[in-house]
Amino acid sequence: MKTPRTVVLIDDDNIMRQMLRLVLNSADFQVVGEAGNGLDGIDICKKCKPDIVLLDIAMPKMDGLLALELILAMNPATKVIMASVESKKDKVLEAIRRGAVGFVVKPLNPATVLDRIESCFQRKDQPWPKD
Repeated sequence: MKTPRTVVLIDDDNIMRQMLRLVLNSADFQVVGEAGNGLDGIDICKKCKPDIVLLDIAMPKMDGLLALELILAMNPATKVIMASVESKKDKVLEAIRRGAVGFVVKPLNPATVLDRIESCFQRKDQPWPKD
């Protein structure tokens, strides 16, 4: 039996985290931690060392872009996918420049999230959405 990939969800929207947890758990991922802000998210990632982090850009206490850098400094093998209501090219490029392997626009479509997660383990040529 294949060991499920581990995921940490970092988003200040509790409903968004609940939806993502349900979607990911039903798709054979294991959600090992959740946080409502970047600072708590860093602590969880330090303890859990997840395979994947779904990380919101705009959050209290610490924004997602700074959290992204700190998460990757602790564990460079972690795949971080950023989420934001903004799909401005500069935000996407900044996230990619700082080490994100993908970007999804809110409101999140569960199929898109799963596709982005799978693609970050298969290819590195297109980390952001084409649209």
